[in-house]
Amino acid sequence: MSIKDKLAGSVLGFGTAPLGNMFRNIPEAEAAATVHAAWESGIRYYDSAPFYGAGLAEIRLGNALAGYQRDDYVISSKVGRIVLDEIVGGPQEFGEKGTLFQHGRKNKVINDYSADATLRSIEDSLKRLGTDRLDIVWVHDIAQDFYGDEWLARFEEARTGAFRVLTRLREEGVIKAWGLGVNRVEPVELTMDLQEARPDGFLLAGRYSLLDHERALQRVMPAALQNGMEIVVGGPYSSGVLAGGTHFEYQPASAEIMAKVARMKATAERHGVSIKAAALQFVLANPAVAAVIPGASKPERIAEDKLALAESIPADFWRELREQGLVAAAAPLPDDRS
Repeated sequence: MSIKDKLAGSVLGFGTAPLGNMFRNIPEAEAAATVHAAWESGIRYYDSAPFYGAGLAEIRLGNALAGYQRDDYVISSKVGRIVLDEIVGGPQEFGEKGTLFQHGRKNKVINDYSADATLRSIEDSLKRLGTDRLDIVWVHDIAQDFYGDEWLARFEEARTGAFRVLTRLREEGVIKAWGLGVNRVEPVELTMDLQEARPDGFLLAGRYSLLDHERALQRVMPAALQNGMEIVVGGPYSSGVLAGGTHFEYQPASAEIMAKVARMKATAERHGVSIKAAALQFVLANPAVAAVIPGASKPERIAEDKLALAESIPADFWRELREQGLVAAAAPLPDDRS
């Protein structure tokens, strides 16, 4: 059974990172209303992580879903980080992700990809989510701060720890699938070549988007298809810059990125296309992609995503993007299927 088959038939899921107070302090009522809006719109796949606000997103998601039948939805969460009881005084620094969740809970968060930590992480997530099981488990941010030998040491710890534990849990039927949840292509490429502890697929955030997709096209997408491993795409709006925000890669977007986005938006406006629709439909046009999980912290954003997914986009728009070099020539486009 493929990843797509495990996602309750939904190609549009809900990424809950914003519910961890990413970038801003979100009121409890607003967070709950956003999850309920996702449910009412038909979304049945929800992705979270202990990292998101030091467990805040999981807690909020669990509270909001408590009134629904557990068999009616799919939850994925992540391992690789442990949320401690220890409280820290100031914002925690998370390398390339900076102080992304400075408005989250103040519990200290540490990296740990060992076997024992993997089991503890799952147990802690189940408590925060108020559920008896996780359907899919992603090994989180294994290549964060990619440089030198540090990430390779982290990968080796995960290979001999988290990977083996998750493989056993899948074989025992405790979880349905596992893979990596990362925002770099290098660990995905490396994991695909493993002969032991083979994952079912990957959550690739920010590396296959309308704005940034060239590297993933070179090997990740073709190799995923060849190996029967599907991709869930996170961050389709590139940290918000494709949806009216000013962040790219969790940081203020550079002038170069903003200029490229402006060109894309100008092209979209000429064809009467919303940039959100282009972003979502571009991702889903790739046959290796099982689902896309944009994040949201306001109910109205869910409605926008649903409309964007259904929007009709003329072939001339896609053709112009290619002609301007705004998308790679090899990138599958929705119009290619017609």
